[in-house]
Amino acid sequence: MIPPPAGVNPADVNSIVESMHLYGPIHFLSPFLAHALGTLVGAYLVAWFAPKFKFVLALLVGGLFLLGGITMVMMLPSPIWFNVLNLGVAYIPMGYLGWWLNQPKIETVN
Repeated sequence: MIPPPAGVNPADVNSIVESMHLYGPIHFLSPFLAHALGTLVGAYLVAWFAPKFKFVLALLVGGLFLLGGITMVMMLPSPIWFNVLNLGVAYIPMGYLGWWLNQPKIETVN
């Protein structure tokens, strides 16, 4: 969706690492959405299919994705603001949201 800065080969990790200073905030939108939406969908599906322990399993999905996010932060340098936003919002909160979206809706009677 958003092209990388000029001269960056997105298929080569070394090229990304060497050119990280060229990346602007808009370039971090796609990775954040991929991490957050992947976690949300995974947690939603596990909460939908699980017969028991929906909450625990949805948060477990968030935790597993968080481990992957921590690994990525250690492997690929990125701005601290993105690391804080990504690790703080894209995993455990999305796991919780995936569980919450599966809760039965209470209908009110007037």
